[in-house]
Amino acid sequence: MATMTLAVPPAPTFLQRGFTLMELAIVMFIVALLLGGMLLPLSAQQDIRARQEAEKSLGEIRDALIGYTVINGYLPCPAPADLSTNGLESSRDASGVCPIRVGVLPWATLGLGRIDSWNHLFRYSVTPAFSNSVTKFTTASTGDITVSTRDTAGALQTLAANVPAAIVSHGALGAWGYSDSGIQVADSANLNTDEDTNGNNAAGTSFVSRTPSPQGSAAPGEFDDLVIWLSTNTLVNRLVAAGKL
Repeated sequence: MATMTLAVPPAPTFLQRGFTLMELAIVMFIVALLLGGMLLPLSAQQDIRARQEAEKSLGEIRDALIGYTVINGYLPCPAPADLSTNGLESSRDASGVCPIRVGVLPWATLGLGRIDSWNHLFRYSVTPAFSNSVTKFTTASTGDITVSTRDTAGALQTLAANVPAAIVSHGALGAWGYSDSGIQVADSANLNTDEDTNGNNAAGTSFVSRTPSPQGSAAPGEFDDLVIWLSTNTLVNRLVAAGKL
């Protein structure tokens, strides 16, 4: 009987080769594009997160100021920006008057953190009638602080009037703010009118709260401050509810 022989096909041959220089260049180019596209969103996310944390801190400051007022019947004095009181409110005179009406937030008195998301101290201004520990404020008391904003045409419009107290976080650039060591941050902008109002106003009676605008913006210029304030109604209602008025 004839023997049948089965033909076995040859094993496949695999070609092995590395990337060519052209292929490597293309891959590196694609990776660079992907990384470049990720960096800007990451930076933007960090900015958003920092502002959210600053807004949260400002909310806690508002609550702490209200709590202090409910307990004492008046708002705290500002702390001096030179940190000579280590974050405690300035000492009042015999008539209950604060020695300064605008300075930095007395974080130690309120039991709060001292700096915002960008390591700057919070600016704090208080109407004297609301910080006097002797006369104390009443339902007839009126604040002397005005907070403004900008309309679509860029004109200033009053946002809140007769405000007892205002608090400012000077934002990432920190123009006019104070560092954690009590040194004032240089104002590097050529045109930042509203930041000048918030940080370079010795009277402490005018503030601006508006949508942020980047460096190099046209008039009224760049802006990254965050501003909150306490209304007379809020303070009076809290004291009435607590049986203090």
